[in-house]
Amino acid sequence: MGVNVSVVAIDAGNSKTDVALIGEDGTVLSTARGGGFQPPVVGVEAAIDVLAAALDRAVAELPAPPTRSGHVSACLANADLPVEEAELAGALERRGWGSSVEVRNDTFA
Repeated sequence: MGVNVSVVAIDAGNSKTDVALIGEDGTVLSTARGGGFQPPVVGVEAAIDVLAAALDRAVAELPAPPTRSGHVSACLANADLPVEEAELAGALERRGWGSSVEVRNDTFA
């Protein structure tokens, strides 16, 4: 039997990324740290790959594979304007990490 992850929480600044997987009862199931999030420097997809690497490490720390993921809350550096939030949200949605995605600037993390 797998683990239900209700929230994939991502705090990605220019210098580092923190990911936390949150259970249905609000318990932190696992965490991981990765590199900085810099889409203007490396491009959106390569920047999302940095998030993916940290997420993969967090998933590896779970006691069992996740059976589902609910909401992805991503507070990201360089998401300064609504158009940038929308572009990054679309890129995250295409990864299929959760049933819903919300992107904000990393100052809200």
